[in-house]
Amino acid sequence: MNNKKPKNNKNNNEEFNWNRVFKIVLGWSAILIGFFLVMIYTKGTDGKYSELKYDQYLKFLNEKKIESAVIKKSENNYEFLGKLKSPETINVGNRALTIDRFNVLLPYTNIDDNVIKSWTDSGVQFSIEKDDGGWFAPLLGALPWILIIVFWIIIMRRMQAGAGGTKNIFSFGKSKAKLLSESASKVTFQDVAGADEAKEELSEIIEFLKTPSKFQKLGGKIPRGVLLLGPPGTGKTLLARAVAGEAGVPFFSISGADFVEMFVGVGASRVRDLFDQGKKNAPCIIFIDEIDAVGRHRGAGLGGGHDEREQTLNQLLIEMDGFEQNNGVIIIAATNRPDILDPALLRPGRFDRQVVVDRPDVKGREGILKVHTRKTPLAKDVVVEILAKGTPGFSGADIANLVNEAALLAARRNSDFVTMRDFEEAKDKVMMGTARKSLIISEREKKTTAYHESGHVIVAKMIPEADPVHKVTIIPRGRALGVTTYLPMDEKHTYSKEYLEAMIAYAMGGRAAEKLIFNEYTTGASNDIDRATGMARKMVCEFGMSEKLGPVAYGQKQDEIFLGREINQHRDYSETTQILIDEEIKKIVQNGMDKAEKILNDNIDKLHKMSEELLEREILDSAEIDMIMKGEDLPPFEKPTVVNDTAVSGEKTKEKKVKDENYAPGDVALAN
Repeated sequence: MNNKKPKNNKNNNEEFNWNRVFKIVLGWSAILIGFFLVMIYTKGTDGKYSELKYDQYLKFLNEKKIESAVIKKSENNYEFLGKLKSPETINVGNRALTIDRFNVLLPYTNIDDNVIKSWTDSGVQFSIEKDDGGWFAPLLGALPWILIIVFWIIIMRRMQAGAGGTKNIFSFGKSKAKLLSESASKVTFQDVAGADEAKEELSEIIEFLKTPSKFQKLGGKIPRGVLLLGPPGTGKTLLARAVAGEAGVPFFSISGADFVEMFVGVGASRVRDLFDQGKKNAPCIIFIDEIDAVGRHRGAGLGGGHDEREQTLNQLLIEMDGFEQNNGVIIIAATNRPDILDPALLRPGRFDRQVVVDRPDVKGREGILKVHTRKTPLAKDVVVEILAKGTPGFSGADIANLVNEAALLAARRNSDFVTMRDFEEAKDKVMMGTARKSLIISEREKKTTAYHESGHVIVAKMIPEADPVHKVTIIPRGRALGVTTYLPMDEKHTYSKEYLEAMIAYAMGGRAAEKLIFNEYTTGASNDIDRATGMARKMVCEFGMSEKLGPVAYGQKQDEIFLGREINQHRDYSETTQILIDEEIKKIVQNGMDKAEKILNDNIDKLHKMSEELLEREILDSAEIDMIMKGEDLPPFEKPTVVNDTAVSGEKTKEKKVKDENYAPGDVALAN
């Protein structure tokens, strides 16, 4: 196979073209010099003056043949520019010359009365002028034109720079794709974990580029395009960079937003230029990141068929699979919004393969952790398998952030190794938010928060279908005054009705505890109620889990392609059905509330015990929660206090109540 090397990057304007600069400077210099020569040759004259000797001038003066004259004074002498009354013939060398104007240099340092009298007696009409200085006058006259030319050049350069080009004013129609150089740091498939299926699909394309005969002998054709789909942070762009490192062919990288410019038609022009570059460097790979910027569904824009994005998309469709074949050019695109892409872009022949890059499972998270901790010195107590099980739902970017936060915490302690404690603190920070220890709340609010979070924990522990409780804290984190986190034992992809009802029940556990202990309601349960109501609405309107309404979907979503997702919901049911929906939603949430109240009434001693421990320790992990649920006593705990900004052991000092306008009393978020 003919693997062409990437050409010298002259097309990318990465090298400064000194030859071109020299030609420009030389051209403009020649123009300016010619302009000055013309100005000097024609300055202040109406015709051609012939230079005479001084004795010939005296002869014309004595014979009274001079009609008029202009005497120009310079610093050291005078120049006489005379006009004869009639043409005269004089001998210049060996030839005769007829003149009517002449100039002569007068040998006077000063024009006295005798000289003026000789001119008057001869009838010469004269005037004395100051010399204009030779080069200075043409330069002064040309200065406005020079300034205009310089200003015009600056404006043109700025327009070119703003349009992304450096060659000429029309360079904004050129593609902004970057050709990945061989000297750049390469990312290989060894740096990618947790996406084995995607790696297998892309490895086949790389193998096709390297050994096409293996597939062609069986009649196989190379895929035209591969679309990487998945949530943000799952590694779509990283996979494309790994393909660039593995393929060994020219790799062009561009973002979907780079096609669209303020000028009409630029997007289509850049698409054409991009594929022209691809054809010249074929076989090659073109990677378009965030293709939804130009690949949105047509017909929904405000500009109709003349919308700039639609013109760009139309050109992209033609280039990918139109009348002219682009053999050897493979398109890899990435997006996290596949629902808004135009169907013509997704058909076979354009994007033949759609590779889903989803959030990794336990095995994938373990591999990603191993990749990101290769250069991190780990303590002996760090077990990657436990960390992988304790981070369900984390994407590759979340895991990378987790490892980085753990390393920063270890460095803050001046430690040489990252311990399991650092990873646990980093996980709490990523999952629940940054601890706001500086936020001082009253004892009353702290007690309310402790019972609220204890209600969540006890209800979740007493329902078999609920997820295991991982940790509970009353230290303010993020926008919440207290947080309870749950970690599922295994990966779930479908959810039963019993599991969803259990989620609603332990979500309402906090409000049930407040009602049971204090016989009052606070704003701390607002987030819990919102989550429970939203889940109940989906059970009724989307999942068909209502016995009264049956397996019917109510409320068709209307997705506005250019204005956002689910911006409106079409109500395709009657007022009577709406009443039934509201009744069913209220019934499901109320059943969860009643279930939580019953569980807490039956376990009131455990509720008090857990609240007391929370007030003392502020954080309880799963092992301590299990001990409380079994009725066992926790080991003694000595809480550090802060005296003069230094942590010391002892009893907690009395805290002042500080009002924080960003937090309502008891504003508790349920982390799940």
